[in-house]
Formats: sequence, structure tokens, C-alpha cells
Amino acid sequence: MHARGRIFPWRGGNRFELLLDGPAFFPRMLAAVEQARQQVEIELYLIEDGRCSERLVEALCRAAERGVAVRGLFDAYGAAGLGGALRERMQAAGVQLRWYNPVRWRRGLRNFHRDHRKLLLVDQRVAYVGGTGSTDEFWLPDEALSPWHEAMVKIEGPLVGDWQQLFEQLWHSRFSWRPSHQPVPLNLPECPPAGRGLGRVAYADAAQHRDILLSLLRALRGAKQRVWLATPYFLPTWKIRRALRRAAGRGVEVRLLLAGRNTDHPPVRFAGQRYYPRLLKAGVRIFEYQPRFLHLKMVLVDDWVSVGSCNFDHWNLRFNLDANVEALDPDFAQAVSASFIEDFGNSREITLDAWRQRPWWRRAQQRLWGWLDRLAVNLLDRWR
Repeated sequence: MHARGRIFPWRGGNRFELLLDGPAFFPRMLAAVEQARQQVEIELYLIEDGRCSERLVEALCRAAERGVAVRGLFDAYGAAGLGGALRERMQAAGVQLRWYNPVRWRRGLRNFHRDHRKLLLVDQRVAYVGGTGSTDEFWLPDEALSPWHEAMVKIEGPLVGDWQQLFEQLWHSRFSWRPSHQPVPLNLPECPPAGRGLGRVAYADAAQHRDILLSLLRALRGAKQRVWLATPYFLPTWKIRRALRRAAGRGVEVRLLLAGRNTDHPPVRFAGQRYYPRLLKAGVRIFEYQPRFLHLKMVLVDDWVSVGSCNFDHWNLRFNLDANVEALDPDFAQAVSASFIEDFGNSREITLDAWRQRPWWRRAQQRLWGWLDRLAVNLLDRWR
């Protein structure tokens, strides 16, 4: 079945488990592959040579060799660091492989379209969804702590069927469709009252890239008590920034959990910091995570949760295929809340007074990268 253009409904009867950091989720994911009896599907943006990928490839190959149908869908650009040895090993074992949007000079700006989703499906009964890749930054086997702070969600129940449909749509598309730059009109399903096991699939692609964004905006505009948002790359759209400011203005506790000095893209951090002053003046609290690189993408608005691959930034929303699980499950919301509280405690809060006292060279970096980001966005909008 093809899911393109479809808005997935809310479904009850699911079980959600929040798994924080590679040592918690990667062994569970590999164990699920080892226990597979019929089929395994995996979709990743980032996969490269290393101890993590060796363990993953080993599990996929063993499953294929015992007769399990194994399919791997990897972004061609994000998998550039995956060497020939591991690729050949999977092919020899019978793993079916497809590479999303190989980079070609003749494709021009279409090369920016990437598959940024992170998904593992096993026997159509369990799904793992979140923001991980297969690199040693996410998981070093036998190590107690991962260099990158990340989250995955284990899902069981009727929602797994929707994740299966989302994978099948892309797998069978053969990537021959031409991305559209005109948003498709959406009618999001109404949010039901919170209840145990309630969840839905929210996704974005080049033809219908507004599902995750519109769902987030609706939640922000309806927030009553809290808005806690974590993202590693803080380049939000103007509408998101306005919604955050307005929520704070009506008394909602708005907190942003962002990457600190530990980041893989310092220019992106500097570019996003240009938004700090106006947000701080509106009453938004900003926390920069200190211990490691914060890579998780997670939102908690009252009891509504969204976790997945989407960074909620304007680059993601223009070019990437993304997917998040949304939930209205009180127990899951409590687990997400506890995660946020712990991370806030390991963060440095940015105050307006401290921000005004930053050194001149830091101001220069932020202005430079902010200007370059605005220039790139303006050029892209003209192209669209």
C-alpha cells in the first residue's frame, strides 16, 4: 500500500517506551533483529564504517541467512561513509539494499533532498523510531556512555502497521518521483483526549512536507501549561518562533533544550543563536546542554509528545523526508518529562543579561553565520 498524500489517524491500543542513548536502544534493536522470523526493514540517513555498523550489519546478515526477508533503505549521501566491505557483505547474505537519491551533478539542487528518517521494523509487530544513525557517535559496543545524546521510541500495537505503510511507500517509489515544492493542503485529524496507548505517525516528504510542521504549530498554539522543545539544530521557521513567543506571552512555560559547545556543526549553532534575544525578551527560557552533543529531537506540549527525526528547522522542512511518532499517552508523556527535567539539570541556562555581555568575537561569529543562513534561505525561496 502507498501512503503518499495520506494523513495517518490517531490509533489506540499501542505501547510506547522511551529509550535514551545508544547503550539503551541499540542492544534492544539488535536483539529484535536476532529474534525476527519473517521480515526486517531498516531505514537510516546516517550509516558509516565502525564498530556500531559492524554489529548492525552482522545482525542483518544473520537474519537474511536464516531466511528472514531483510530490506535496507539508506540515504545515498548519508551512507557515503559505509565502505564496500560492509555493503558487499550485506548483498552476499541476501539483504535487499536501496540507496535514496544518489548524488548526481545533473540533478543540481535536487541533490539536497535527503531521506532523514530513522526506522526499524521487525515482523510487522514492533517499530523503533527516533533520531539515531549507525555510527560510533551513537553507540560504541561495550561502552556505558555514547558520545551523542539521542532518543528512540519502541512502539508495539496497531501503529506499527502505519509505519510499515510509510516504509513501503518509499521502498516501492524507486525514487523516480520529482519532488514538489508546493505544499499539499492538509486536514490534520483532531487530537482526541489523552488516553493510554494513543499515537499517530506524522511524516514529511517533498510532496507533503507540512504534516509535522502543522501538527507542531497546532500544539504550540493550543498549549496551556508547558512547551518543552529539544533540537540539535535551532533554525526554526518564523511561524514556529512566533508561536513560541506567543505561548510564553500568555503564561505558558516555554523551554528550549539546545546543543551547547559540543556540536558537530558550530556554524549552525551560531546562526540559530541570532534568535535568542527576541525569544528571551518574550519570556522563553533557553538551555544549552553541556555534557555531550544533544542530538535528540523531542517536543512535549502539555501531554502531547512528538519524537523522531525532524529537527523542526527550515532546512529539514524544505528538503528532508522525516518521520515522528506523536503520542497522547500519559505514561509516555511522564517519561518524556522526566528526560527533559534531567537534561535541563545538565544544561546552562542562557539569560538575557549574560547574552548581552558575550564577547565581541562571539557576536561577530553569530552575525556572520546568521547572515549566511538568511542569504541561503532567500536564494532557496527564490528557486522554489
